[in-house]
Amino acid sequence: MPIIELHTKMSGSKQIVFDLARSIDLHKISTQQTNERAIAGVTSGLIGMNESVTWRAKHFGIYQNVTSKITEFERPDYFIDEMTQGAFKSFKHQHRFIETKGVTEMIDVFEYKSPFGYIGRLVDYLFLKKYMTSLLVKRNETIVAFAESDRWKEIIPITQ
Repeated sequence: MPIIELHTKMSGSKQIVFDLARSIDLHKISTQQTNERAIAGVTSGLIGMNESVTWRAKHFGIYQNVTSKITEFERPDYFIDEMTQGAFKSFKHQHRFIETKGVTEMIDVFEYKSPFGYIGRLVDYLFLKKYMTSLLVKRNETIVAFAESDRWKEIIPITQ
């Protein structure tokens, strides 16, 4: 099972970074290159515990739908979303947040299983893990850009 782990540091409060990471609207901005759209479940705003979203995006020239659900949630420390339906055999995405002296570290651990047995593992090795890492890095760069400016207010009108 491939595992992608990213550590992204940024200035800004843990609460703001946490909310940006669970924002449906920010996710749409970070995935413009795949024309990703939320088509069911929570389709805008902030997603929370036991809520789900279905995304439709074009990857490798094919439109695909993936539904994920928030299965664990402790604001502002962590949340986990897991695929309930989609192209992967499974995936689990852990999001953890640590704040130290005004710097927030966001830790992503993305574990997935590809379908199709040996063929799926070969696809992982040849290009899928690199592709998924690139998508996650782009998403994190977008979170940093919003967190380190006043742009987060476009996404999160009021912080708690």
